[in-house]
Amino acid sequence: MIPLRDTTPTRNYPVANTAIIGINVVVYFIQHLQGAEINQFIYIYGLVPARYSLPQIAQYFTIGQQVFSLVSFMFLHGGFWHILGNMWSLYIFGDNVEDRLGPIRYALFYLLCGIASGLSHLILNLNSNLPTIGASGAIAGVMGAYFILHPRSRILTLIPIFFIPWFINIPAYVFLGLWFLLQFINAAYSHGAVSGIAWWAHIGGFIFGMLFLKLFSILPDRGVSKRLRRFTAKRKRPVSR
Repeated sequence: MIPLRDTTPTRNYPVANTAIIGINVVVYFIQHLQGAEINQFIYIYGLVPARYSLPQIAQYFTIGQQVFSLVSFMFLHGGFWHILGNMWSLYIFGDNVEDRLGPIRYALFYLLCGIASGLSHLILNLNSNLPTIGASGAIAGVMGAYFILHPRSRILTLIPIFFIPWFINIPAYVFLGLWFLLQFINAAYSHGAVSGIAWWAHIGGFIFGMLFLKLFSILPDRGVSKRLRRFTAKRKRPVSR
């Protein structure tokens, strides 16, 4: 299932979501400027569980590098289709979540979802020496928040059937519910990082996204975040007669 657009309008321009997409794209180009050093680059800035669990590997990294990798891994991607799929999903679901939280709280929410997804993967794959990269865990958190905020929104979805494109409007709770179920099925029948996809990072991100949304909804929308809304609010066009 490929989401194409949703039917829930926003009241504000998604400045934080757009900035996050832009940062991901810039880092993607930086990543591919590494040339022959790209594997080392990914090992340093990706999330490698064994770096935290095995002392003989951890000794080669500073505390700062270990902490930074918990954030940097979510801005790296394995290829063009990887970043395109992730950024497209973030584009569709992220603006509505930012509309609810505001740009400052949304940016913090996104980072916390990514960190929580990384820790979920790390705990369940402690001895893995394979780097995990990608924004999908953080985006799963955004999707979890969307699931709570707009369950009855309609998602225009492309379902290719034997090379024949089938377009269908699916309620968000059905689309996201099926997506979450597929993550569980894949996690159950795979062997963690060996599969090449961090399924538990997706699951952890989605669950923590719902929890963090509840937490952030309690926090008051004041200060810088509230002032920013004055600039990000979409202006209504006058109706000509």
